[in-house]
Amino acid sequence: MTTTAFIGLGAMGYPMAAHLSRHAAEHGGAALVWNRTASKAHKHAAEHGSRVASLSELAQADVILSCLPTSASVDEMIGRLEGQLRPGTLWIDCTSGHPDAARTQRARLAAHGVRFLDAPVSGGTSGAQQGTLTVMLGGPADEVEEARAALPFAAKVVHVGDTGAGFAVKAINNVLLAVNLWAAGEGLAALAGLGVNVSAALDVINTSSGRSNATENLIPQRVVTRQFPVTFTLGLLAKDIGIALDVVHAAKGSAPVLAQTGALYDAAARNVGTDVDHTAALQFVERMNAREIR
Repeated sequence: MTTTAFIGLGAMGYPMAAHLSRHAAEHGGAALVWNRTASKAHKHAAEHGSRVASLSELAQADVILSCLPTSASVDEMIGRLEGQLRPGTLWIDCTSGHPDAARTQRARLAAHGVRFLDAPVSGGTSGAQQGTLTVMLGGPADEVEEARAALPFAAKVVHVGDTGAGFAVKAINNVLLAVNLWAAGEGLAALAGLGVNVSAALDVINTSSGRSNATENLIPQRVVTRQFPVTFTLGLLAKDIGIALDVVHAAKGSAPVLAQTGALYDAAARNVGTDVDHTAALQFVERMNAREIR
């Protein structure tokens, strides 16, 4: 019977851990949960049948999954557990972390006989709820194959390379999200200034070559409606863009568009706030254009 522990019950982790609980119930395993705010872990246990774990219980799990805001948060958890970790444990980190941190964390945990894989996810909170996330895995091939069975919240699992590769792919994916969102915002603000119906324009764009997830989903559902539900914060997107730029620098690459995107999102975060939804970055575009995208 496999014991799986999940650390971090945020907007993504909460539904991801729910899939683990259902999987454990169906296959005779045990699903443990831990969260810095303990009341959230107790709520999860009541709703989804998981079991709230102590740190010592987490450390003895066969598989540990983490989904935390930053690699620094993961480092903190490793520090709290490493004196108790059981050799043979597989640690799968679903954080949108830094490739350099992944390599350091793998080496640190290997000293305790624990294997570490970077396994960030994409698909948003809706994908986490529906169990349709994409997981990009970095690490040795044999460990990746073992990890697949511990990811019931995923519809697609791709081994993208060695340790750190998962975090690198995730960072580039998110900077592309940022580019598409910002560019669409600028274009739609211009159309709004000419009196064009933004929803009608989106209807055209979304059946044409300019379409993207930003135009198909994010802008119609969050910007045009003025709702901006907080599922992924602007501060975390800005952090991910910074990681993407580190990836470019590590590759000795040239990415002027991505660099400019980083500067724009840093400015948006300073002007709009870091704790708002990432789509609220377009509120900064609106201020620069003196008009709303609606």
